Amino acid sequence: MRSTGAYAYTKACGIIGKSFVGKRIAALKLLKTLSEFERLVFSDKQRQPQTVEEFKSLPFDLECRIEQRAVDQIFSIIDSFDEPPEVLLYQIRAYEYTDLKNCLHYILDGKKERPKIYDIGRFRTINFDAYPNINNMLKETEFEFICDKIQNIKPHSIEFSRLEAQLDVQYYKGLLKSLRNIYSDDKGILSWMIREEISLKNCIWALRMRTYYKISTEEIAEYLTNKTEAIMSLELPLDFRDSWNEWKWKNFLNPQFSGQKWKLDPRYFQNAAANYLNKKAMRYFHVMPMTVTSIFCFIKIKQYEEDLLISIVEGLSMGMGCSDIFKLLEIPV
Repeated sequence: MRSTGAYAYTKACGIIGKSFVGKRIAALKLLKTLSEFERLVFSDKQRQPQTVEEFKSLPFDLECRIEQRAVDQIFSIIDSFDEPPEVLLYQIRAYEYTDLKNCLHYILDGKKERPKIYDIGRFRTINFDAYPNINNMLKETEFEFICDKIQNIKPHSIEFSRLEAQLDVQYYKGLLKSLRNIYSDDKGILSWMIREEISLKNCIWALRMRTYYKISTEEIAEYLTNKTEAIMSLELPLDFRDSWNEWKWKNFLNPQFSGQKWKLDPRYFQNAAANYLNKKAMRYFHVMPMTVTSIFCFIKIKQYEEDLLISIVEGLSMGMGCSDIFKLLEIPV
């Protein structure tokens, strides 16, 4: 990193210190209402609802503010570089991939109103203003291939899940490729972290396909990027935990309780995987200060916090307390 790396890292440390990550996550556990959540998370920018309609729109408003603050904080670090490393720019592109998937969901459901879009400014390649015209949205982008595919896909179908998996493969291939100009210790650590994430994402997708859609091993294998652990999971029974004892990610499986029949829970695995990846990001953020790795991890940490806070808003809006939400998300606090 250039001399701007020290400034970027120092600024990132300041943001992390005020974020709800690490030990500060515990501050969220006793929350019971959205008003309490807003007072804690947005203590400097509270918007007290005055009408019934404002109360009803509070969850959506909070989610939008959580998302935009995360993006703004990430941008503030990226802008610290004269020439940001490509791998960091590709991390920003993850938001565009998410927005595209949401728009495709809406289009297939026939919704005329566009879903909320992350404001990633100059890093955007898709013309979301052309929604719901998919051809104009994706013209002259890397996503043009979708225009023909979407015509034959039904909403909430296995075909759409396959398209999402294809987009994930495309994103992670690009992310790995973005490491080509990274040198020294950064490249080894970043490559390892990305491949760990790819392995877990593949396993999550494979377990979901087996559990929810009953898809065959052969069909699932077509959409896997890093196949080793995911392929192995396809051969293991979903109702006998001891058979998974030699599997790399066995510790992320839901536990078996005495006297109860065990059944694999993909949601439990997904939450455990997210907590694992966040723990690694927290570690390398501090172990590799003032490097590309530290800023890569900073972005991962902020994205984890964003997902956590949105999950809490969703849970509170349904009448759940934060202690129950934490149990659901397998957060070790």
